Order: sequence, then C-alpha cells, then structure tokens
Amino acid sequence: MTGILQLTCALLVAFAVADEHSHIYENQEEVVLWMNTVGPYHNRQETYSYFSLPFCEGPKKDIGHYHETLGEALQGVELVFSGLDIDFKASTAKTKYCEIELTKENFLAFEYAVKNHYWYQMYLDDLPVWGIIGEIDKNDGSLYMWAHKKFDIGFNGKNIVDVNLTSEVKVKLEEGAKVPFTYEVNWFPSSVKFADRFDKYLDPSFFQHRIHWFSIFNSFMMVIFLVGLVSMILMRTLRKDYARYSKEDDVDDLERDLGDEYGWKQVHGDVFRPASHPLFFCSLIGSGYHIASVVCITISIAVIGELYTERGSLLSTAIFVYAATAPINGFFGGSLFSRQGGKQWIRQMAASAFLVPALVCGVAFFINFIAIYYHASRAIQLGSMVAVACICVFVILPLNLIGTVLGRNMAGQPNYPCRVNAVPRPIPEKKWYMEPGVIAVLGGVLPFGSIFIEMYFIFTSFWAYKIYYVYGFMMLIFVILVIVTVCVTIVCTYFLLNAEDYRWQWTSFLAGASTSGYVYIYSFYYFFFKTKMYGLFQTAFYFGYMALFSMALGILCGTVSYVGSSYFVRKIYSTVKID
Repeated sequence: MTGILQLTCALLVAFAVADEHSHIYENQEEVVLWMNTVGPYHNRQETYSYFSLPFCEGPKKDIGHYHETLGEALQGVELVFSGLDIDFKASTAKTKYCEIELTKENFLAFEYAVKNHYWYQMYLDDLPVWGIIGEIDKNDGSLYMWAHKKFDIGFNGKNIVDVNLTSEVKVKLEEGAKVPFTYEVNWFPSSVKFADRFDKYLDPSFFQHRIHWFSIFNSFMMVIFLVGLVSMILMRTLRKDYARYSKEDDVDDLERDLGDEYGWKQVHGDVFRPASHPLFFCSLIGSGYHIASVVCITISIAVIGELYTERGSLLSTAIFVYAATAPINGFFGGSLFSRQGGKQWIRQMAASAFLVPALVCGVAFFINFIAIYYHASRAIQLGSMVAVACICVFVILPLNLIGTVLGRNMAGQPNYPCRVNAVPRPIPEKKWYMEPGVIAVLGGVLPFGSIFIEMYFIFTSFWAYKIYYVYGFMMLIFVILVIVTVCVTIVCTYFLLNAEDYRWQWTSFLAGASTSGYVYIYSFYYFFFKTKMYGLFQTAFYFGYMALFSMALGILCGTVSYVGSSYFVRKIYSTVKID
C-alpha cells in the first residue's frame, strides 16, 4: 500500500517530490530546492515569482509543482524548481550553475530590487529559507548583488532537520557586466529531532515576553473586576427594582395611575418586539454563531496540530471548518428569524449563507485586480476562484439550508415571558448619553482594552516576519473577550431598558460590534507607526484585509453581546410579575 501511495505521488509531480511528503531520504537521493517568491522586505505581502527578476536557473531538468491545498494557492505560493543539484548527505563544492549578462533591462531590474531591499524565499523539504538580493554600500552608494549561495543542511538519520543559507561573493552591479552564480552544499549531523525542526523559526523572546504575560494577567483581572461589578451592582439594583415593583403590585389601580412609575418594567409589552430589519439582523446573528464556531475549532486544532509547520494549512483548515459548520449558521439564524415572525425564511437563509463569503470575496477580488495589475504572486488564479465559488454554492448553501430547517422546527416557536403589545409604546426623552448610538459607541471600549495588546502580536505575526504559535494565549484572550463583552453589554442593556427604551436588540449587538471599530482604528496606528509599508498594492492589501478582520470580529462580538443580553432580558422579565 505504501509503495502504491509513493508511486502515485511520484507520478503526480514528475517523480520528484515524494520525499517532501514522507520527509525520509536515502543516501544520495535527490533533494528538491524550490524557489518561491521575491519582494520588498518592508512589504511582506507584495511578492512576485522568483524568476520575475532576471535570475537564471540551474542546469537540472525543470520539475512542475502544483498547489497541494486551497490555502497554499490563496496565499500566493509560487514554487518553481531551482535547477540546483542537491543530493542527501552529498556535499557539493563551490559550483557555477549559470551566468547572466546585465543588459540595460536586467541591470534596471536588479537595481530596483537592491534599492528596495528585495528578499527571496525558498523551500527545501518544506523548510523555509530566506535570502537577500543584494545591498547598498554605505560609503559610496554602490549597488552589490550576492552571487553565491552556501547551504548548510543538518540531518538526523534519514530526515532533514535544519537548513541555513549564507549569501557570499558580492558582485557590483554595472551595466554590461556578466555575473556568474554559484552554490555550495555542506551536510552536517544534527541532534535536532525531526518533530522540533521548526522551533528555530519561532521567537519565544517575542511572543512569551513579560509584556505578553502581563497583558493577559491584566485582561484576566479586568474580567474578575467586571464580573464582580456586574454581579454586585446589577444584583443590588435589580433587588431594589423587584422590591419596588412588588410594592406597586400591592396598591390599587387608582394609586398606581397617580403614582410615578418608571423603570424597565414599563416596557414589558415592547421589550420582545422583533428587531427592525429582522432579516438582516438574524443573518448577522447566524453568521456570528458561525464565526465563533470556526474560531473556537480552528484555534483548538492549531493548539493540538501545530499548523504553522505546513504551507497554507491554517487557511485551509479555517476554510474547511467554515464549510463544515455551516449548519450552525442556519440553525441559529433561522430559528431566531422564525421566533421574530419572519416569513421569507428562504431569503433569510440565503442572506445568512452568503453574507460573510460575499464580503470576503468582494474585498478579495478588489485587491486581486490590483495584484493582477502588479503581476504579483498574490493574484488569485481562476481555478481557486471557481473552487471557492463551488464551496459556497454546493457545500455551504445546502448545509445552511439543513440548519435553517432544523432551527425553524426545533427552536422556531416564540416563548417570550411577556406578551408583545399590538401598538408600540412611545419612547420618552432621556439624557444624551443614554441614547442607543452613544451606548453602542462606548460599549466597545473595554472589550478592545482587553485585547489590544494581543492585537499587536497577531498583527506582527501576519504583517511582519514572525510565526504565530502561541494559540493557547489566543484561546485565553478569546474567552476573556467574550466574558468582558457580555458583562459590558448587560450593563448597557440595563441602562437602556431602565430609560424605558426597548430598542435593546440592535443596541446590544452594536455595543459589542463597536469593538471592531476600535481595532480598525488601531490598525491605522500600527500601519503608520509600527511598519514601513509603502505602495498602492501593500496599502490596499493591508487596509482591505484589516477591514475584513474587523468586520468578522464585529459580527462575532456583536453576536456574543446579543446572546448575553437576550439571556439577561429574559431572566429579569421572567422573574417579575406582569399584569
């Protein structure tokens, strides 16, 4: 069986990359060096095919590469065979493999690359290797290019466990000159275990810095403080409210009419009135449940499976989990829409299924046009677009339909503790700071304060050259975010209802969702003060995908806020006597 599997893999990739999957090599067996991308150092996402610069290939026969996962294709991986002859445990002395002439066109291309600090990436046995194109002389400003690649490859048994690249031999860039490219391979035994070979790429001093630990401790203390505050204040306040309402129940109707009644009890006939624009609202709530499920499952898999060791594996996992958990979206969105008296359930189901994919694809396709104009490797190919469309239409939509049908039949009947009045109650005047818009804006301050340090580490891992691996921290911060968001929104909902304003559903959602607004504002600060990004492509890529990230975070936090507030509202109205 193993032989058949190896033969199949060999046939798929021209008898060359079977060992990249097994990672087991015999002596003198070929080791493939893939050239991936090249691009400016300060713009991590602005990458181009390695041979878009006028480099020359080695003498060995070309080997084709295919995208093994959808995530690899969407992330712009462009593996091209280097043509260099590298064999397992066979050292190679300094060898010339090709030569290029710096014509005017070639000279200008390399000049631009060196001035913009271009770097390149390679892969050897799935281990990433980085190198720099050249450098600028600090004394006279002359431009130099590195012409010699020295590979030091560590092995442990039949496995490759370490790869180091040293760039040597500076050649001055001059129009008309000929530049010979050489390489050298040295093999050495290593005590590093195969399972630990990616540890050298991690940065514990950065991700496990005392500031990171302090931020988590600070957020944890905020949770304890908020939970205690909410419990103490609300319980004492609600106890007084219950006592007041019980006293009012003992007086006769005439005294009650002449009395000064106020508070959240007065809106009991409207508090469970359907939200405005219920189709859109229920679609957002369903999508929020969906995103929360994807986040929890993907982070859990990342904690267990170390997804950072495989190209595009985290994105591929997230796409698979998103498609597989589509019934969750339909169940909660469809059941809520049914409870709110919605009739056009098919439209709601379709809106819920395509809400997030449409936003993602819209932004991605806009950025893709810019990537195509730049001839960047990040340009999404037609095949990948078709694959994403097929997932949405043939997987997500049917599963969402199943979830919607189940939700409408299992949890679609309204079971509110209070009857909804036929005529809406007029909303009285109140202080400006009790308006729903103000509450919604201020509601996201504390949740953002609990996560903004973690945002720095996440941003740095994605937009800079760090590999994020502390997913346990991420899960803890996610739990803290949920608790803080629920506590803050419950307080906001209580103040709103106490002002006899029953528009709590959208207000609670937006109070949590406003966290994403602060995150997006923080992304502007990070862009201008923590990075050196430049150019249309990188700027559009950054702010486009930060908008998507903030949008997903907003839907997630808004849903958490609504669910917490809904439970709170049901609880207080089910324990008070309503005439």
